[in-house]
Amino acid sequence: VQLQASGGGLVQPGGSLRLSCAASGGSGSVTSMAWFRQAPGEDRQFVAVYRSMGSVIYSDSVKGRFTISRDNAANSLDLQMNSLKPEDTAVYYCAAKKNRVILSAARTPESYEIWGQGTQVTVSS
Repeated sequence: VQLQASGGGLVQPGGSLRLSCAASGGSGSVTSMAWFRQAPGEDRQFVAVYRSMGSVIYSDSVKGRFTISRDNAANSLDLQMNSLKPEDTAVYYCAAKKNRVILSAARTPESYEIWGQGTQVTVSS
């Protein structure tokens, strides 16, 4: 399975962006898909996960502003980001796990087996 993230860019504070992650090559076997982000000099940070069957989890820092969704027919994972802040600036990565990630491990990068290449999001005036 390969993941390809897209949709990043430069946006002003308060603006919106929509990221997409396209899965290919046997993506039907992927159950959980997630977004992480990494700012320069920082560890990779959990953003949101779509575990399966509508079960989603958000980090506290994005809850109420970001929405994760999965289109099984299109084999894609989207992240709608609204009310963006400068602190949201980072490279955003999509990740996937073949089996359903357990709740206690959903926020940990090591729980995911497959990673995309990342897309840059910059929030600045």
